[in-house]
Amino acid sequence: MPPVPGKHPTLSRDSEYVRHRTLSLLAGIDLVTGEVIGKVEERHRSKEFVEFLKDLDEYYDPNLRIQIVLDNHSAHISRETRAYLETVPNRFEFVFTPKHGSWLNIIESFFAKMSKSFLRHQG
Repeated sequence: MPPVPGKHPTLSRDSEYVRHRTLSLLAGIDLVTGEVIGKVEERHRSKEFVEFLKDLDEYYDPNLRIQIVLDNHSAHISRETRAYLETVPNRFEFVFTPKHGSWLNIIESFFAKMSKSFLRHQG
């Protein structure tokens, strides 16, 4: 993005984009079994993210602590998400990747492979 006086003084690496007819895939990979647990949603807001957390809570043994690697999407740190996490203390542990560090999250590699294989018909 070009510099804008009073907003950002230098070129910016981030760009805003408009989503056209897209869906959000909320997913995680169980590193023990290799199973992908996911759901497709119209949007990726706090509401959908909390529902995904509830699905994970139901799926896993209640005695286990669920560790999740996440980016810093606003839905992952919202008031609604924090309120839900307070209802299930010590059930979830979030590890946040640094900005522009999505390659540190294994699910992002899965998304890339899926995109190449299914959407672009590449091996």
